Amino acid sequence: MINNQWYAITSSDTVKCGKLAALRRFGENLLLFRDMKGKLGCVSDLCAHRGASLAKGCVSDGNIKCPFHGIEYDTSGKCVYIPSEGRNSAADFSRFNLKSYETREIGGIVFAWYGDGLPDHEPDCFDVITDSSFVYDEIQDHWKVHYSRVIENQLDVSHLAFVHRTTIGRGNKTLANGPKVIWLDDNTLQTSANNEVDTGQSPKPAEECVIKSTNLTFKFPNMWQNHVTDKILILAYFIPVDDENSIIALRFYNRITGVRFINKIIARIGSLANKIVERQDKRIVETQLPKASQLHMRENLVAADMPIIEYRTKRDNL
Repeated sequence: MINNQWYAITSSDTVKCGKLAALRRFGENLLLFRDMKGKLGCVSDLCAHRGASLAKGCVSDGNIKCPFHGIEYDTSGKCVYIPSEGRNSAADFSRFNLKSYETREIGGIVFAWYGDGLPDHEPDCFDVITDSSFVYDEIQDHWKVHYSRVIENQLDVSHLAFVHRTTIGRGNKTLANGPKVIWLDDNTLQTSANNEVDTGQSPKPAEECVIKSTNLTFKFPNMWQNHVTDKILILAYFIPVDDENSIIALRFYNRITGVRFINKIIARIGSLANKIVERQDKRIVETQLPKASQLHMRENLVAADMPIIEYRTKRDNL
């Protein structure tokens, strides 16, 4: 994991009022829940008393209640009540406080701060998630591979003609010009495919390529956007579960018509198309070893892998 980062970890719809949402993130078992005012909490799943899973408990008056001995915790992970000590106890319960994660909700996505102490910046995300002119549909899928591998797959321009030869890679454009990679800021890289049918020509170097209107943009640590047109955008966030598992969340955004319910239908159809393409990727990427990528590993990279090299280099530095 990259430390001191905001990670998109789930959709806000996952966390229903009065319900506990058990998730595995960052290699830990976590709970998400809301208090009476809708404030979100993200805490360790294990009760600090005797290690029972809080996921078997419930939400009571906006607190998590442990199913074992009724101990309660608020959204910050603070222990606020131990029944055996009595409601009027003046004892210090701080040793029972749970590990917790700061959270933000933006555009229907829950971000969790993975780092030391309090956040020193806010989540860096794409404007489309808060743009009310767009509607979206979201799907999620579990991959048996580290989240870094899923990210790299979305930055790979040379696999299109092979993995996606029946969908977005039709046309047998196997020769990869460039690709050109630019940094929009310290946190954001952008690239685009400049592939052609191989008729015997040499690939153009990156400096002779351009960033096309259809392009890929990635924001650290785990969010990606495919700009298809000004009216169609595909967004993904790559959720770190543990060292060998991840979840890809894919959103199809559009504002093709001026009627929102029609755009919602289009978004749903777009999600079905996203699922077909995503499953083509998953079938191959899950076979990669090792499960997680590194800057220096036993792979022989080529010019077409430049977006992946840039990603690995930045990730290694962070």
